[in-house]
Formats: sequence, C-alpha cells, structure tokens
Amino acid sequence: MELKRVDYMPKVLEPGVLYVAEEFGAAAHLCPCGCGAKIRTPLGPTEWKFKESERGPSLYPSVGNWQQKCQSHYWIRQGRVIWADKWSPEQILEGRREEEQHRETYYGELDRQRGGSLKRFWRWLVCLFRR
Repeated sequence: MELKRVDYMPKVLEPGVLYVAEEFGAAAHLCPCGCGAKIRTPLGPTEWKFKESERGPSLYPSVGNWQQKCQSHYWIRQGRVIWADKWSPEQILEGRREEEQHRETYYGELDRQRGGSLKRFWRWLVCLFRR
C-alpha cells in the first residue's frame, strides 16, 4: 500500500493508497477486499497509530470493517495488507467494549493528572472573579 500525505482527504480515493492527514489526526483508504468502501481511521492516543518506514506505511491496531457488508479484518504493515481472521458478532462487541474501556482509562488518567474536572472548574471560577 502506497502512502500519500494530504492536507485534506480527497473525495475520490485510489485503491492501494493510504491517505494520512496528520494535522487532523485522520487516515483513509479503500477497503482492500475490493468492495469499494471508504475506510476512515482516526489517529490518536486511543485510536489508530500510523508509522512510516522505507517499506511503506503501517496502521495499527488491525482494521475491522464491522459496519461494512464485507466485514473485512486486516492489518496494514509496511505497505502490505495482512488479512486477519473474521470476527464473530460476540468478538466485535467485546472488541468495542475493550476500546471504550481503553478510552475511559486513558482520559480518566489524563484528567486525574490535570487535577480533575472539579479542580479545573474551581480554578476557572477563581480566575473569573479576580478580573
């Protein structure tokens, strides 16, 4: 799979191309099964990660197109599509639960490190009345 860095995602995607708009934390490509579905993957600390190497782009974790008819499941590693096992509805549900738990843990810890939302609100309120 070829890498194309873009500022904005094009309306028409080419097969075999991974488009990455790092400024907006987004990647997109056509499903490699050939069904023509546009696959969009957000990039970020709790979403997909993008890595570039001399051999080609990588996107991880795996991509599961559970909302598409094809329900393709694959990895993009160093420019190659590596097919993964198809998941059952139960596996898909469990995967979604794990993703949500990962987000809650990540952002909960981030909030705790910043002093919690109540503390931030209190600081904002104090600053508001100092003016």
